[in-house]
Amino acid sequence: MLARRLGLGNRGRARPGSPSPVGCGAVALTVVDHPLSQHLLTALRDRTTPPPVFRTLTKRLALALVLEAARTLPWEEVEVETPLERTTGRVLSGDLVAVPILRAGLGMLEAVTELFPEVAVGYVGLERDEASLLPQSYYRKLPPVDGRHVLVLDPMLATGGSGAAACGAIKEGGPASIRFVCVVAAPEGLARMEAEHPDVEIFAASLDRQLNDRGYILPGLGDFGDRLFGTT
Repeated sequence: MLARRLGLGNRGRARPGSPSPVGCGAVALTVVDHPLSQHLLTALRDRTTPPPVFRTLTKRLALALVLEAARTLPWEEVEVETPLERTTGRVLSGDLVAVPILRAGLGMLEAVTELFPEVAVGYVGLERDEASLLPQSYYRKLPPVDGRHVLVLDPMLATGGSGAAACGAIKEGGPASIRFVCVVAAPEGLARMEAEHPDVEIFAASLDRQLNDRGYILPGLGDFGDRLFGTT
């Protein structure tokens, strides 16, 4: 899987380099720029893509993103019997929790449950106040996360308000780590995450240019939830 890792500086600009260590004050962003990931992202950006196709593309791209996010999950070496002889292999260790941010994050959940059938799933319901652009919480249901590795799923990291709020709620339970998986990120959202959660690794298919005055990512791909569910 091709990926670029970027460290975000204090001014919201991405710069090439190794990801910063956990808790050092600079959030680590991994841009998954595999050609297939970029092919899927381009199709998602296309305004003519209908909701049924949009949902399929979302799941496929989420698979690529989650695979990259899982790269640094802990693993252990085990012995296994092949049909011919005994050998060693690796298996993931530690419990995993997926937390989609409602409602758009639901489009990414199936990718996680297919890769990790035993994953525990929680939900955080946040909606943005269109006047203030601040997140408003309306639902939270989380499994125990103490000592577990959490994948937060939200396609658009725009202002960073929802992502930061969700990570804050999850941290109350004492997780071992949090990884934030999104389709597209904006510099403003990364700066917010850097300020509030520098220990959270972020995985995206693209770091886009900026937000417009309504808080939408440019060039972005519009309202992800509306396009996913066919609403306006």
